[in-house]
Amino acid sequence: MLDVHFVILGAAIGSVGLVLYLRDTLRGTTQPNRVTWLMWATAPLLAFAVEVNEGVGLRSLLTFTVGFGPLLIFLASFRNPASVWQISRLDYICGGLSIAGLVAWVVTQHGTVALVASIAADALAAVPTIHKSWRWPETETGAAYVAAAINAAITLLTVDRVTSAVVAFPLYILLVATFEAVVVTGRIGPRVRAARIE
Repeated sequence: MLDVHFVILGAAIGSVGLVLYLRDTLRGTTQPNRVTWLMWATAPLLAFAVEVNEGVGLRSLLTFTVGFGPLLIFLASFRNPASVWQISRLDYICGGLSIAGLVAWVVTQHGTVALVASIAADALAAVPTIHKSWRWPETETGAAYVAAAINAAITLLTVDRVTSAVVAFPLYILLVATFEAVVVTGRIGPRVRAARIE
């Protein structure tokens, strides 16, 4: 187990990945899905509030980082017209379901239920970007997902007492970020499609 202060290192690494994504968004080489990134900002920031209320402490820095960074990326996507990704029906459906998950948080006001609702909302928000990453990985910045996975792994390695409030969100981030990192950096979707053609 790592000392809890390693969470600061994890947050710094995660922030570097987000800064790279932000840079690429401003350049127009990365095209964030606005529905995903808005919900990726909202759900973790609500989860952060829950974690603070549940006494998670310094480990909640991961959740704040993975919420505040997407908020900046969402705002940056309006800066460069080349950074706009076309929103589809799938985006609206997932966004609506994600909002429903966040409403569950407001209605229940129960820590664990709110955390689960927040993770479900975040996961539903991820669907459009996962789909986009599979089809068009060149529209994403893989370093952001690699950094987020490292951030989550470091946070989990600092856990001395396992509770849902402490491990749920970092574990979820580790899984989604690792999947996205592999799909984007490995260009898995185009490789699978090319193999089917041959």
